[in-house]
Amino acid sequence: MKPAPVDDTLTIDTLTRDPYSVYRRFRAESPVIKVKSVGRMLITKAADTKAIKDNAELFSSDDPNTPMRKAFQANTLMRKDGSAHLRERNSMAAAFSPANIKNVWLPLYNEIADDYIGKLPKGEIVDLFAHLAAPISARCLAHIIGLTDASDADLCRWSQTLIDGAGNFGYRDEPFEKSDRTNEEVNRAIDATLDYNGHALRPNAISAMLHGEDPVDVDIIRSNIKIVIGGGINEPRDALCTALYGLLTNPDQRDTVLNDEKLWMPTIEETVRWVAPIQLSSRRAVEETEIRGVIIPKDEVLMTIQASANHDEELFEDPHLFNIFRKDNRHQAFGNGPHFCMGTHIARRMIADIVLPKLFERFPNMELKEAKDVVFWGFGFRGPLNLPVLLN
Repeated sequence: MKPAPVDDTLTIDTLTRDPYSVYRRFRAESPVIKVKSVGRMLITKAADTKAIKDNAELFSSDDPNTPMRKAFQANTLMRKDGSAHLRERNSMAAAFSPANIKNVWLPLYNEIADDYIGKLPKGEIVDLFAHLAAPISARCLAHIIGLTDASDADLCRWSQTLIDGAGNFGYRDEPFEKSDRTNEEVNRAIDATLDYNGHALRPNAISAMLHGEDPVDVDIIRSNIKIVIGGGINEPRDALCTALYGLLTNPDQRDTVLNDEKLWMPTIEETVRWVAPIQLSSRRAVEETEIRGVIIPKDEVLMTIQASANHDEELFEDPHLFNIFRKDNRHQAFGNGPHFCMGTHIARRMIADIVLPKLFERFPNMELKEAKDVVFWGFGFRGPLNLPVLLN
């Protein structure tokens, strides 16, 4: 075995602007490599990222230096293992049950989509990031977590500041200053709902945590809701924008999916493979081990790069291309193992069954204006920052 190679030149700014070219080089040359600026060992091959997250006994979610702890002002369930993780995850699982999704959330999301899409002006260029993807994701999430009094703008701002803090691996001051203010606001918003949600069982996550067989205290409610706000807005928001970008820059694929509704779900699967909204995760080795002949010391923190795994040439032909006809799409965008994303099913259904079909039904000839001006951005979390579309 040998020690991991060290890259002391790669910057977080480079990874934020263009991570995929870096990961392509790492997969070919150094699939296990320590990056000084990030302070972690990056794991870039699909087989390795999956094996690590599937083995919770050897690779703990407890990252002692995670910026998430400071960003969320808590040791969240994302950084817990075993029974501690399962208790917090299960405490809000009822809100995401198949029965709730079918009978409560999908009918409501259909109404929300009709409202938000119906307000979009025909014949104008509109930034669908700002005027559809972000606010509709926020409103749908507001209902499932139980913060319906929060505005779309506040929810979007809370989500962005929390994920910016959680991904602040360079420990810059500004992201944490913003997340500190967000924590205060979210705490107040949650506390204001406790009497209402505690009075009777309701389908939302706050009520589920108050009425479960093993009720959790308010600190855990706050922590869990912040985690859901972080992932529950940016994932569908960025997946929706990326799907639109992929379809509108590949008109042959767009035309095919518009004539075959069965292709909406494969479109979403390819979207999150192509540009994973959540790009990476952290795991700590609880004892010395090795990966591809590289020594992994005890307590070494590994960064499993699911964005890179989703472009692994061993699994995907031409992984850099958007291709909704891709077969055997074994992506890792929603994670795997005990921390598999709880909101995966509802996010898929929201976008593939509701928002995309309704949007193209109203604007079948929409065009992406100046595709070269669309900016994809982010290291820990990634998606387009804008999406100017002529709505025809």
